[in-house]
Amino acid sequence: MRSSLAFRITALCLAVAGIAVIVAGLVSLRLVVNTAREVSRTALANQADTVADQIGETPRGRVVAVLQGQKISVVRIGGNGVLRGDEAAVQAVRDAGRKSEVTGGWIVEVRDRFALVQEADYGTSTTRKLVRNIALALGLGLLIAGVAGLVLGNLLSRPLRRTAGVALAMSSGRRDLRAPEHGPTEVAEVAGAVNGLADALRRSESRQREFLLSVSHELRTPLTAVIGFSESLADGVVTGPDVVDVGRTIQGEARRLDRLVSDLLDLARLGADDFRLDVAPVDLVPVVRAAADVWHARCAAKGVVFSLEVPDAPVVVSTDARRIRQVMDGLLENAVRVTPAGRVVVLSLGSVLQVRDGGPGLSEEDYAIAFDRGALHAKYSTTRPVGTGVGLALVHGLVTRLGGTITAGPAPEGGACFTMTLPSGV
Repeated sequence: MRSSLAFRITALCLAVAGIAVIVAGLVSLRLVVNTAREVSRTALANQADTVADQIGETPRGRVVAVLQGQKISVVRIGGNGVLRGDEAAVQAVRDAGRKSEVTGGWIVEVRDRFALVQEADYGTSTTRKLVRNIALALGLGLLIAGVAGLVLGNLLSRPLRRTAGVALAMSSGRRDLRAPEHGPTEVAEVAGAVNGLADALRRSESRQREFLLSVSHELRTPLTAVIGFSESLADGVVTGPDVVDVGRTIQGEARRLDRLVSDLLDLARLGADDFRLDVAPVDLVPVVRAAADVWHARCAAKGVVFSLEVPDAPVVVSTDARRIRQVMDGLLENAVRVTPAGRVVVLSLGSVLQVRDGGPGLSEEDYAIAFDRGALHAKYSTTRPVGTGVGLALVHGLVTRLGGTITAGPAPEGGACFTMTLPSGV
């Protein structure tokens, strides 16, 4: 209960109301006391002036009695400066330096031959009354603040509770619910964010289902070949010279399975802290040339023209040479797969590292989703040679973990161009 929004709003309202009443009371007390002091002093001064004007320089008899009835002491001042009167009043006149002053809880008004002295008791009675009024105002203020806090807390927390209910339902798999986007701006923003999250989860889960279906298909194809050919060997259907060809087929399909499983494992481990990266200053020129030697032969076997563009000077970047070779192999494999015989695949190194191809390319909207897992596989699996749907997602993840960026766009050769920028190693 204490952690609820309604409770905290109520407690805040009570605290604000209490502080406001106390501060207002203290200020009022000071103002009232100061005002009472000035009023009392002015009244005593007026009485002293009246006595001096109408009675003479020395009050006597009935006048003194009347003043004493008003709790005002009369101190006579002799010609030689001797003070005569009530001892406490005489001492007050001395403390005031025989001047009109407020001192030691006394109000002193001095004239030529007498002084009027009155105890400054205005503070005590006034303070009691004001404290009672403050206590009453505090009680009423706290009561009103408590009621207002409860009402306000319930009004504010109601849409939040509904949003929490929607989020809880989402955690159990519901994606068709929506939080009400009304109330205060901040509450409506929270509801909108939850609704946006629901939409994003639905899209992500849809892409994930499509990706799993495509991966399942890619796994099933080589597995079917491995199982079928291995059974033919085990049953003795294939014998003699045909055994070598069957063995090579099984070996090729097994390697394809191994590559797919490795890519899937790397993709799954990319976000983990223990994903190993050996980042160091690396000259990309020999790394690119080593990759070119392998892919030149593979392109030749398929009838694709391979072109290498590298500078004479070293290109030093901060990266992991093994992982950047993995990235290049992934991009080149995709490029060779979609490039028709007689067209070109380019591996270029300059200020950036590029892989370009002369294949059919992609549409503008496809370049935006090129690195989404399984996105291109789902779209082109029936119209052109495609991979597992994992390669480009893995490439993007590796380049990102290495601190670089990778973009996709059209190539001057007519196909797609993948451009990588890596941190400088200088």
